[in-house]
Amino acid sequence: MAENSMTVTVAYGTTKHSITLTAQDGQEPLLKDLCEALTEATGVPVPSQKVIFKGKSLKDMEETLSSFGVKQGCKLMMIGKRNSPEEEVELKKLKDIEKSVEQNAKKLEKVDGELTGLKNGFLAKELQAEALNKLDQRVKVAAEQFMKILEEIDGMSLPESFSDCRMKKKGLAKTVQGFLAQCDKIEAGISDHLAKIQTKNLALAE
Repeated sequence: MAENSMTVTVAYGTTKHSITLTAQDGQEPLLKDLCEALTEATGVPVPSQKVIFKGKSLKDMEETLSSFGVKQGCKLMMIGKRNSPEEEVELKKLKDIEKSVEQNAKKLEKVDGELTGLKNGFLAKELQAEALNKLDQRVKVAAEQFMKILEEIDGMSLPESFSDCRMKKKGLAKTVQGFLAQCDKIEAGISDHLAKIQTKNLALAE
């Protein structure tokens, strides 16, 4: 067996799970790796897990298992609650929202790329104003979508006990606010470039 992989038995309730950990890049397996593998095996989220070895609760996620004295073939115990079916339902909603955030973010990225192209003169001057107005429309649509998503996130009321959901909800709201700020920045870049073109056109007309 490779030195950097280890199999331990973890008792959870009446079930025993045999967990094999293979460390990355020759590093030893960490407590974090074991907890993530236990989530896969038992469905208990990492924040809800309590891993016990020889009567002691293991806490430091970044520590190697061997630093706790855990070796090949050791037996550990885990206590912790799976998310309730209700929380799983809310988590699924949040995952779906996350997908629409990602799709919308891709559209925004496209607009940003096209704006950069315009600034770099990839389009004839006389066509730029129209192209910029179209980009402006697309940014506004994206911003509207992000606002709707934010409203949807804010509208979710989660019980205190749904700690996993609450963390994800908070993170998602932060991400969406970041994208809204990006929308503003791109819009400002568009109006800025439009103003430049109009000033140039006026100068040429005179």
